[in-house]
Amino acid sequence: MDTKMTRRDFVRTGAVAASVAGLGPNLTGQAQSRGSRPVVVSSANGLKATEKAMEMIRAGADTLDAVVAGVNIVEDDPNDTSVGYGGLPNAEGDVELDASVMHGPTKRAGAVASIRHIKNPSKVAKLVMERTDHLLIVSEGALRFALAHGFKKEDLLTDNSRKIWLRWKESMSDRDAWGPGLAAPDTPPSNTPRGSNRQEDQLLALADEIIARPPTGTINCIAVNERGDISGVTTTSGLAFKIPGRVGDSPLIGCGLFVDNEVGAAGSTGRGEECIKINGAHTVVEMMRRGMSPADACLEALKRVANNYNGNMAKLRQFNLNFYALNKNGEHGAAALFGYSTRNNGERRRHKYAVHDGRENKLHDVAYLYESPDK
Repeated sequence: MDTKMTRRDFVRTGAVAASVAGLGPNLTGQAQSRGSRPVVVSSANGLKATEKAMEMIRAGADTLDAVVAGVNIVEDDPNDTSVGYGGLPNAEGDVELDASVMHGPTKRAGAVASIRHIKNPSKVAKLVMERTDHLLIVSEGALRFALAHGFKKEDLLTDNSRKIWLRWKESMSDRDAWGPGLAAPDTPPSNTPRGSNRQEDQLLALADEIIARPPTGTINCIAVNERGDISGVTTTSGLAFKIPGRVGDSPLIGCGLFVDNEVGAAGSTGRGEECIKINGAHTVVEMMRRGMSPADACLEALKRVANNYNGNMAKLRQFNLNFYALNKNGEHGAAALFGYSTRNNGERRRHKYAVHDGRENKLHDVAYLYESPDK
């Protein structure tokens, strides 16, 4: 057996040792990445998306058709409060959605932002790419464009997302008129055993957690087929309880999504404003162009985010940001600013990303720049 250590082995070993010593990033996200095609990569809420996309790619579908069909499953899911139908609303209780698509083989892209009443913004973004010479259509114009192409207006607010929004309104200030007033009778002690309405208890616990840390959830899905053709999509309901009209990184080409058919693709979820400031997805792809692995490229982008705050941990702890990447060879990786988060109940959770490598479809640990915002 050859025991010589290559330069790549030396660098990887040194990086991991530094991580253990607390002197550098954790690179475990790159360990499971082996070059193979086809491959589909998504954020952690995308296991059904990667399954669907891989099924279609194996059947000969275009990579963009495949990833859009994959994320449509999540957009249609009322239980995912970060995307499409059931997504958490803005400050006024209206659900506003954003999405972007990129097609590597033809070097085309399309996007919509702040679109209301249409639960599949990824489909509309694809139509912007296919049926116009524009790149991005927003708000009322995006809605009219969708209606002109046969989409139906729908109420995107589910009962659960409405309840979460109302609880946010009632808890946002003790100086406004939301919630029971001074004249309201005192609430008598409940005779109902705790946990008798488990579903309602879980919803209230979720609402309280969302209020404490308004989520920036999204789904990104990127894929490469056997020929090396690459496409991607990012779709979201954006920052919960945002100012109406706020647009994050998801519909911005080069920020929430970027595809270069000669190099690879990248996407992001999390704090969109921080991704925009560094053109995150484009930065990741450019780092891969220079020879970095997908995980290392994601970490390099996150270092730029941290540098924007001069490493001020008090400020960095206020948000998280995740990047996902794959290259033309099918190597994949992902990284988060913080690798772990702690829920209100004290549960510590490792951040993951979804990968279908043609053999199995499962979640992998992300690499991370910092272990946890609680440390």
